Parts: sequence; structure tokens; C-alpha cells
Amino acid sequence: MNLVTQSDTAHRDFAELPLIAILRGITPSEAIDVGLALVETGFRVIEVPLNSPEPVESIRRLAAAVGDRATVGAGTVRSAAEVAEVAAAGGRLIVSPHMSPQLIRATKQAGLMSGPGVATPTEAFAAIEAGADFLKLFPAEQLPPAIVKAWRAVLPKGMPLVPVGGITPDSMAAYVAAGAAGFGLGSAIYKPGMTLPDVRRAAEAFIAAWRKAPPRQ
Repeated sequence: MNLVTQSDTAHRDFAELPLIAILRGITPSEAIDVGLALVETGFRVIEVPLNSPEPVESIRRLAAAVGDRATVGAGTVRSAAEVAEVAAAGGRLIVSPHMSPQLIRATKQAGLMSGPGVATPTEAFAAIEAGADFLKLFPAEQLPPAIVKAWRAVLPKGMPLVPVGGITPDSMAAYVAAGAAGFGLGSAIYKPGMTLPDVRRAAEAFIAAWRKAPPRQ
């Protein structure tokens, strides 16, 4: 698979279901089981934060296990060297907690999908100029639906806004009505110690809430 196809596949998976399952704290030994449970439920994008135990190995195992059924990528990415490691492991998505034009450019040069974290309109426009594919609105607790609506009025219409942080099934509808195009889902969908049935139930609840949300603007 060439780099262009990797990026295209990530975009396809995100468009199919723009909910990113963030597996913070996952270990390589459980990565495949949890990842397959999510994919079988309907998830198409899985993120392993790099502050998890042996994250690159988890990404490698997950990417091999799910193949073209889902996009696997990394979160909490802070350097171009980490982008290269993720790409070599089969990752297709790079998510960061901050906005770094250099990191965005390194991600795009590697042929991967870029989702930088932004918290102000200035950061949002700088990320777009650098080539970001979507904007991670982080932390979402500080960026409520009213803020998303205001941003949506001035940002390019086709740029997806993806709130991350504290999202629950009950909070999704208001964000979608304001213009959110997807969500990053953390401890509500996975945290260390959760059983596979717990993960499946959480995934099903988020998918159901997404499908019931009002039409995207």
C-alpha cells in the first residue's frame, strides 16, 4: 500500500464513522482483542496515544489485525520522529494535543492524516494553513457547543471540527447541532481494566447516539 492510499483510506474510514476510539493505556497484549471488538461493533478509527505502554507495538499489532477494515493511528504525537515511527508501524493517522505546523507538515509528507489539537481560532487557522485534515477541539470541556457554533461560522465549511475530552453519548447531539463533524472518545469507551463486553456496550452506545444526532450543518 502506498502512502497516498494510506491517507485516502484514513479519510474513507473517518467519513464512514467519524468517531475516534482513543485507547489510552492499552497494552500490546490486549490491543488486538479490544481493537477487533471495536471494529466488529462498527468503529473505523482507532487511536493509541503514545503515552501508553509500548504504543508503537500496539499500533503495529492493531494495524496488522484490522487491515483495511479500519484506520489505526497514534495520539499524543509531539515530534516528526514519532510520526516516522507510527508510519513504519502501519499507522495512518496522527493526532496531537497541540498545534505545530512542523508536525502537521511532517505528517502530510509521510502521507498520513493529520488531526492537531487547537483551542483558539488563531490556532485553528494556522493548522488549516499548515495542511491539517481535521481539527481536534481540545479540551472539549473548555469548548462547548456555543464555541463550536461560533467557530463554524468563520472556519472553512469543509474543515471537520472534532471535539475531544469528556464527550459522552448524551453530549454529542448538541455538539453536532453546533457543527461538530465527529468526536474523539477516551475513557468513556476504553480505560485499563474494562472488559471486552464493557467496551462493546460503550461503542454501541456512542454509535447509537451519533446516528440519532441531528443532521450535520
